[in-house]
Amino acid sequence: MADFIETSAGRRIAYHRSEGQGPWVVFLGGFKSDMTGTKAVHLEGWARSRGQAFLRFDYSGHGQSSERFEDGCIGDWAEDAVEAIKALTEGPVVLVGSSMGGWISLLALRQIDRVVGLVGIAAAPDFTEDSIWPRLSDAQRATVEQEGQIAVPSDYGEPIIITRHLIEDGRENLVLRSPVREVGPVRLLQGTADADVSRETALKLLDHLTGDVRLTLVKDADHSFSSPECLSIIETTIEEVLSCA
Repeated sequence: MADFIETSAGRRIAYHRSEGQGPWVVFLGGFKSDMTGTKAVHLEGWARSRGQAFLRFDYSGHGQSSERFEDGCIGDWAEDAVEAIKALTEGPVVLVGSSMGGWISLLALRQIDRVVGLVGIAAAPDFTEDSIWPRLSDAQRATVEQEGQIAVPSDYGEPIIITRHLIEDGRENLVLRSPVREVGPVRLLQGTADADVSRETALKLLDHLTGDVRLTLVKDADHSFSSPECLSIIETTIEEVLSCA
């Protein structure tokens, strides 16, 4: 059963926290994903097996946390992440960001100086501006502007509501248009069969970051990056970052 914290904005955030040796490993999930996903649960088991401190949680509007998904935005979810990390971890932290979680992790760097390493899994920085908005037709954009939202088809189930608030807030939180501070080892994992985040996005992020930054392309891996082989690669990658942090 999940535990909960309440943020300064009054949002109730669900989490699972495993005590252990530091640095803390914090899993940051993707857009409309939750902490019961394959990667989050698998990594909690991995962490427990080695006695590693680990945190997974649901952003507001996701999973067991409060609020409606349609009312949320990147800025809110970054605030949720920052407050959860500050309240529930101590000492050095390694952030593991999946898809949108890669964007959230870069935003968290602006407010948390304890981060000593990053792992990005199909990281999707600035995706509202660089992926969602360009894919909408002129008519769809007009609907978003005039009606405040639109439902778009999803390969993962029911249509996803894209709101004007999400798009506008995303523009206020872009990370590929300004420098990102160096934080120690950064490892980016990207599947070549990812239909949601392109390898060009991964290369752009690689070029944008400074310091010890490496990108691994995994042939035929899709956006979920959750096959047994991929999960093993994630484990090895986190272990490498922990050893260097």
